[in-house]
Amino acid sequence: MIRLTSIDRTFTVGDEQVHALRDVSLAIEHGEYLSVMGPSGSGKSTLLNIIGLLDRPSAGLYELDGENVTALDDRQQSAVRRNKIGFVFQFFHLVPRLTAAENVELPLVLAGVPPSERSPLVQRLVGEFGLTRRARHRPDQLSGGERQRVAIARAMVMQPAAILADEPTGNLDQTTGKEVLHLLEELNGRGVALILVTHDAALGGRARRQIRMVDGSIQLDSGATRA
Repeated sequence: MIRLTSIDRTFTVGDEQVHALRDVSLAIEHGEYLSVMGPSGSGKSTLLNIIGLLDRPSAGLYELDGENVTALDDRQQSAVRRNKIGFVFQFFHLVPRLTAAENVELPLVLAGVPPSERSPLVQRLVGEFGLTRRARHRPDQLSGGERQRVAIARAMVMQPAAILADEPTGNLDQTTGKEVLHLLEELNGRGVALILVTHDAALGGRARRQIRMVDGSIQLDSGATRA
């Protein structure tokens, strides 16, 4: 499903070149549960941004479902990202002026899905994620756990093949964080690939496959023999 080959990402900071990723090669199959761990600055989030088509590599090849997505223009990448990848972030990234239901609906609106098709899908997801009574509330009227559930429902509304989760429990208390992680794992159990970036070894250790990054490179990949 996802194949990275010799990916580099270099940023220019002042007069210096900063190598965020160095010769990263990685294959992720449909339905995998993968955690990406490592210290701050190791390249975890940069890797996730490349996979999520939020950033472009400086060198190397990225193939998604057999298609060379590094060769696509911004509009084409946006369409692939919208249809195939869902995102869950530490700080939720909800639109403040929209209700919970409207935040879930937003990707469908951007994709041009007719209202008659959007409404039943949004209602189903809002109910599935336990948000029916909070559907008309704005993000500032929701708890942290509720906001993250809205974010997960939004991530799932286009029925993506993969969810990319960047420290999804980092802004939550321990109990709520466990609930959110269990929810993501339940989605993975339905066949959605889950790529989890975390600094928490206990959370990362729950994944069936673990990757550890150091200085922009993959130091350890517990599933390397399958890649």
